[in-house]
Amino acid sequence: MEQPRIEIFVKKTPADETAPDLRVAHFMADAAQGDIHACFDLGVAYSTGNLGVNCDLIEAHKWFNLAASRGHEEAACCRADISDEMTAREIAEAQRRAREWLRAGERRAA
Repeated sequence: MEQPRIEIFVKKTPADETAPDLRVAHFMADAAQGDIHACFDLGVAYSTGNLGVNCDLIEAHKWFNLAASRGHEEAACCRADISDEMTAREIAEAQRRAREWLRAGERRAA
């Protein structure tokens, strides 16, 4: 009896590089490399609920904060805008997450 070939079960079409989840993954990878534009794009995604992520102002603030801390002027404005809709506790959590992201990056670099 002949064994079925694996090609029958494997999807032969290439991945859709524009799929929202892949774009978020690319932004995450670029952000990990210090790309401030990727941080900004993640902030936009989380603040609007685009690219397949849920709207999450804490995550949005975190990403805008990371971009702004590296010199992205528009990110600073966006961070200020969403801060108006957040509680002090939510802002503190976003800042904690941003510090945690930076520390994790330092550990990866070492």
